[in-house]
Amino acid sequence: MTLTASSRVLTTRDSIWRAPEFTLAVLAIAGFVALAIATGGNLLSAGTLEAFFRFLAVPIVIGLSQMVVLAVGQMNLSVGALTGFCAMASAWLMLEAGLPAPIAVLAALALGLAVGLANGLLVVLTRINGFIVTLATMTIIQGLRYGVNGPDTYQGYSEGLRAFGRASILGLPAVFLVALVVVVLVGLYFARTVSGRKLLASGGSPFAARLSGISNDRSLVIAHGLSGLLAGVAAVLTVAASGSVNATIGDDLLLPSFAAPIIGGVALTGGMVSVTGTVLAAFLVRLVDVMQAQFGINPRWVDLIIGAVVLGAVLLGTARQKLFSLRPGSPQPASAQPGSAQPDSAQPSSAQPGSSRDEERRSP
Repeated sequence: MTLTASSRVLTTRDSIWRAPEFTLAVLAIAGFVALAIATGGNLLSAGTLEAFFRFLAVPIVIGLSQMVVLAVGQMNLSVGALTGFCAMASAWLMLEAGLPAPIAVLAALALGLAVGLANGLLVVLTRINGFIVTLATMTIIQGLRYGVNGPDTYQGYSEGLRAFGRASILGLPAVFLVALVVVVLVGLYFARTVSGRKLLASGGSPFAARLSGISNDRSLVIAHGLSGLLAGVAAVLTVAASGSVNATIGDDLLLPSFAAPIIGGVALTGGMVSVTGTVLAAFLVRLVDVMQAQFGINPRWVDLIIGAVVLGAVLLGTARQKLFSLRPGSPQPASAQPGSAQPDSAQPSSAQPGSSRDEERRSP
């Protein structure tokens, strides 16, 4: 399901087979079948399938974490480091502070939410590009993450939490089912709530949103806060599924966090989300990881492939937006640079007829 600021479902007018999600679904099925054949059916064994979906949970949630920020034309480079920091903090609370697992889990979620809100407030108060703000906070969080326990590994924490990470329900890992619940909640948030629609409106056209009485500043803070909260959820799933955590947790999540939503059809300029596309793209990236493990492919080649696919998705998305803008009666797509922030009090010159979207987003 692709949602924009101006339509509830983007595919209501176009045929479903022309939707990006349909293409991704076909690629996901074809890739899965091809990999199953290439591995001689090993991928279809119960243990392999369970491991596949167990380790798919975190990429899905971390992709959604990035997606909610992209919805307002922002980027969050700190999602991977924040996931690792929340994971280390929760393990420290269980092992060093002696707190029960439920308290540690809630603390990880609260920590992710707090850091996300701090990112949003920094963007709003300083008017600095969100890319730069989250780059700085990423570096700070990486230092804090290392300071929790140095290079050592936390293990042997709550048996109940680790048992949950190993548990399966109807053949599906419990952590994967939690990720699916998060997917449904995020989809409902953007499709059915006023707050979610306001986020899309702020990302699609900040000036028009402000004229409609929507606070763009509030949208930025909420988006970053939700991104941090989802990073906290990913941290909890990591702690439960892995059974041990160390200071390197989260280092490999930055590229997947961008790959899932961008390949899934989310616009870098904001105003559009695709929950279904993000999930399907995360599935495809996971297939590439499994292929690397099965055939011993150099991980650097995997990064190169994923990076090339992301770049291609960005180029195709840009071309699609240009073609869409040429249709009669179609709204003009956003053209501002991602990560820009528009203050609520700004009075841009876009009130003049013929002004560009860049002027709408420009701060005085």
